[in-house]
Amino acid sequence: MQPTQHQQSDIIRVETAVTLDGLFRERVRRSPQKVAYRDYDRSTGKWRDLTWSQMDERIAHWQQALARENLSPGDRVAIMLRNCPEWVTFEHAALRLGLVVVPLYTADRPENAAHILCDAGVKVLLLEEPAQWDAFSEVRRQITGLVRVITIQGSERKAEDGFVLALHDWLPGELVERAPDEAGQRGVAQLDPHQLATIIYTSGTSGRPKGVMLSHHNILTNAHSCLQVVHIRPDDLLLSFLPLSHTFERTGGYYAPMMGGATVAHARSVHQLQEDLLTIRPTILVSVPRIYERIYAGIRVKLAESSVLSVKLFELAVAIGYSRFECRQGRGPRRMSHLLWPVLKLLVAKKVMDKLGGRLRGAMSGGAALSSEVARIFIGLGLPVLQGYGMTETSPVVCANTVEDNVPTSVGRPIPGVEVKLGEQNALLIHGPNVMLGYWNNPEATRAILSPDGWLNSGDIARIDQHGRVTITGRLKEIIVMSTGEKVPPADMEAAILRDPLFEQVMLIGEGRSYLAALVVLNSRNWESVAGQYGLHPDWHHLLRNPKLEEILLERISRQIKEFPGYARLYRVALAQEPWTVENGMLTPTLKLRRGHVMEHYKAEVVRLYEGH
Repeated sequence: MQPTQHQQSDIIRVETAVTLDGLFRERVRRSPQKVAYRDYDRSTGKWRDLTWSQMDERIAHWQQALARENLSPGDRVAIMLRNCPEWVTFEHAALRLGLVVVPLYTADRPENAAHILCDAGVKVLLLEEPAQWDAFSEVRRQITGLVRVITIQGSERKAEDGFVLALHDWLPGELVERAPDEAGQRGVAQLDPHQLATIIYTSGTSGRPKGVMLSHHNILTNAHSCLQVVHIRPDDLLLSFLPLSHTFERTGGYYAPMMGGATVAHARSVHQLQEDLLTIRPTILVSVPRIYERIYAGIRVKLAESSVLSVKLFELAVAIGYSRFECRQGRGPRRMSHLLWPVLKLLVAKKVMDKLGGRLRGAMSGGAALSSEVARIFIGLGLPVLQGYGMTETSPVVCANTVEDNVPTSVGRPIPGVEVKLGEQNALLIHGPNVMLGYWNNPEATRAILSPDGWLNSGDIARIDQHGRVTITGRLKEIIVMSTGEKVPPADMEAAILRDPLFEQVMLIGEGRSYLAALVVLNSRNWESVAGQYGLHPDWHHLLRNPKLEEILLERISRQIKEFPGYARLYRVALAQEPWTVENGMLTPTLKLRRGHVMEHYKAEVVRLYEGH
């Protein structure tokens, strides 16, 4: 993934961009007629291209509409859209007016999104369709600061007070040309790179999310450092499918390509990802582990239906491919078996890579740990998967492997400009221009994670080898990191579930998995009364694998965890046969849950909860 000197020359420097809007303007100046974005036009059923110049015109049009809302610099506006050019257009229209952008997940629960809108004091909200606003009906009273809701898709039904407007009604009839100072388009040099650009909400150790404040400089420096590690060229094409509300996608799949001059195609949906990969044929993939796991699961299904010879051939290709990789990394010898690679590449590797579009030259994985087995398969087949590490509070990338120095079991070295060291209990401490300004309206939480001299405590336990490579080994606070990249605080959710007297004890599981599940101990006396309502056996020990019981328990659990983000939903539950006590080793003397012991003891049950996934 190393570019030529000529290809590197189009990277926009942080000093040139100054702000995120300055980055966009500089890209328009350098390559006005180059394709910036590609997206699927649902009205025509065809993919369309938008140049940087066309995007710039759209932004100016939207900016005029936004300026009419009489907002002041620093006011917050929110986006709750799928990935599309309109997401980019609205953000840059807002940034040109000095507004602060608050991204929301489209799949989030209304009550959680309402909390964010209220906490951030959002004035304008951009939605996909009127149905999204309808979903807020029961929590609208919480959202007191909104002055306007805009929906991309039109609706014949209009609010009497004009509060909710379809995009075509909100935008001015035509773009009015004005002098830059009249239109509120300040020159880049006048903007402060350290001013607040966005507030990104992330769930911490409490049920309610915290708003991470990131400046223009935070994101720009991180994007530029990423380009020193993963070289994105002007001729690259990226497929954007992680939500733009996810910091990893926002920096790595949106601003870094803009800085490097690449084109970004917006996928239709994750469900249509396979088709879009074949149509778009991207050259670089930015993803969380879950996508690689899905592709790997598809390979396993295919292998299960194949002949013994095909399976052996696949295994040989991966083994020899990975051996070649270790040799090129300087960690293994050159072998005679490597001479077989051209044939194995044609017979095996090419067929798999063709399913991903056939042009991938690199892939980034972040947001959660990628299993060594999955990494080995893809690297063995010739796709250099680079694992990295970061968090929303660091804009987000802290460390990353490179093509030249790729150790899949680690998260690589710190990217340029970022420093790391180990603190108490080997907690990974981070310092650099990418570290957040703090948490919005939460100075106490800010002080808890940021030292006075700017070192951020990640809460992750790490090891740093003699070469400076970082390996994450655990967490100080028990946070479950799912394979989707979402982080879930188990203790808080468990406490919420235990509000239901039916549950005596509960332990959330889902580390590295695509969904959450739980092990529970029921209160026998309370179960007897519940059992009578459903005509089930009064002794729950007789119902350990009863699907009806699981359905009842999941329904009751769902009621208790409504205030948590939408991705924190439980899909499976299993019963533990006995209470967890100090005597049987499941609790510490201070009555804290020994999660590792419980997981080991109920290993078979955990496997059953994730069968087929």
